Amino acid sequence: MSSEERKGFLSPYEVETPAGAEGWQSLYPYYYTFSEALRERDESKFWFFDGMHNPEPIYPFDAIMTENWAVAVNQLTTRVWLIPPSLGIDHRVVNGYLFISPNAITDPDEVARRAEYFTKRAGHYFANWDEIYAAWVDKATDCIERLKQISFEPLPEIEDEKVVFEHHGVYATFHLRNKYDALIQSLFEMGSYHFEMLNLGYGAYLTFRELCQKLFPGITDRTVARMVAGIDILLFRPDDEVRKLSRLAVELDLTEAILDNAEPDAVMAAIKAHPRGSEWMAAFDEAKDPWFWYSTGAGYTHTDRAWIDDLRLPLSAMRGYIPQIQAGESIDRPLEQVLAERERITAEYRELLSSDADRGAFDGLVALARTVYPYVENHNFYVEHWHHSIFWSKVRELGRVFVHHGFFAEEEDIFYLRRTEISDALYDLSIGWATGSPARGPSYWPEVVAKRRAIYKTLHDWTPPPALGEPPEQITEPLTIMLWGITQEVVAEWLGGSEGGDDSGELRGVAASGGIVQGKARVVTTAEDLHAVETGEILVCRITAPSWAPVFSKIAAAVSDIGGIMAHTAIVSREYGLPAVVGTGFATQRIKTGDLIEVNGDDGIVRLIEAAS
Repeated sequence: MSSEERKGFLSPYEVETPAGAEGWQSLYPYYYTFSEALRERDESKFWFFDGMHNPEPIYPFDAIMTENWAVAVNQLTTRVWLIPPSLGIDHRVVNGYLFISPNAITDPDEVARRAEYFTKRAGHYFANWDEIYAAWVDKATDCIERLKQISFEPLPEIEDEKVVFEHHGVYATFHLRNKYDALIQSLFEMGSYHFEMLNLGYGAYLTFRELCQKLFPGITDRTVARMVAGIDILLFRPDDEVRKLSRLAVELDLTEAILDNAEPDAVMAAIKAHPRGSEWMAAFDEAKDPWFWYSTGAGYTHTDRAWIDDLRLPLSAMRGYIPQIQAGESIDRPLEQVLAERERITAEYRELLSSDADRGAFDGLVALARTVYPYVENHNFYVEHWHHSIFWSKVRELGRVFVHHGFFAEEEDIFYLRRTEISDALYDLSIGWATGSPARGPSYWPEVVAKRRAIYKTLHDWTPPPALGEPPEQITEPLTIMLWGITQEVVAEWLGGSEGGDDSGELRGVAASGGIVQGKARVVTTAEDLHAVETGEILVCRITAPSWAPVFSKIAAAVSDIGGIMAHTAIVSREYGLPAVVGTGFATQRIKTGDLIEVNGDDGIVRLIEAAS
């Protein structure tokens, strides 16, 4: 069936491979590519590009992250909670890019059957949320601490004599492979914790949203979201630490060291050389673990380095905060203002209710939404940032072992192998070490890595479409709606602008945070681009990462290609009181740095006023 006959998006089976990327499928597990055996089913489904978590092609090893959440989120949805209208999210890779497809349940009898399970099971968690959340924090922290203990070293020339005289019975090859297995299992364990409560958090918010839509016809998603805003979540803590360090730098007269040096090494050297620098360094050392284990991206790819690896972003934020402090200006988030607005809106809508039953339902669900809301954001710090950043550092450590033994030229080469191939390479290394004969790896993997690097570069230069397959009749999967912002309206916009939109000069998206602002655009497609953001500009991006929070103190508004009312861009914009439009689909394609644009966060419209010369 051709795409013309379907009157939908291009079939995933009709997507052409870019010249030079032939054989790209070998970079990924067989179950991640489209199969002719499943063509009839898969071609009839709606697939959208997951640029939120993987905006670039997936490295072979990094596919472990999508494999991880493909199982974790779906087993909670379908087998544990039995969320009534949802049957999980399918995954496929097309030319290196991740496309996902929500599965809906439309049979009312099946929805009702699942609702019985969901009500009982979810009800237990909702009734004991604070206690269960406290236990969750303990589990997540324990998983991180055990991950920290994993270390990789090259195999020794000769085993230490203690393995003989202490009768160990297992030796270096066993420990090396066992540590790798423990590393992988740590990721899968944390992946399970990741979604233990997340779907319930979104489910509670969706239930509150549905009640508001029933009680107050025409109420906007932005208004509903403002009723649960103003909660001091963990994802703001790293930025709070940066503000504290900025204030301390002013107090200790260290401002020149930070303001006059662009590179982190130069900043640190200047601070250490200062008579009072040791006081600041002590505060920095206390803050950086865990708060600087903060990925500059979604945490799902090894290229998203953490602050602890690259201090440019927090130091850039300090260079913005310090002049404000010196000028006597406040650098705090407007939390009290957001809270006051939350209470005002909630009270105004409650006053419109005429029955005790409606007021009781409204009070109960707004309280529940506010209770679960912190977890929806806080879990990100434990999972994608703290845990995953350490995980990537451990993989690099293993990469250095392979470099030592001649398998790779550099530690980053390890990311061009699939996770199962690394197991094979470790066994190859073990055989060579044990027998004293040359391992096959040094003559095998360099050529494979070089070929895959060339394929990856070609895939990186290809632009994926926003969606493939048949437009959906309905979308009911909670994460799809609230996180990615995929709704019937968004799909219609994509169909109308699948080549980048019309020529009207307008983009429509989700009205995520209110207000109307005009300003110069700053298009940011990677964390590297953040260092160029100037005060008063409008951030235009695919999606923001939590570690970008310091940038929100400089910008006038935010626009994103991807995201729904509960996406990070939307949440942070509301907490900073900035206008935001998310889920525009094509903002980074249609808008250029320097363009004068207007962001209407009330109506969800971005308008080009004047193109940059």
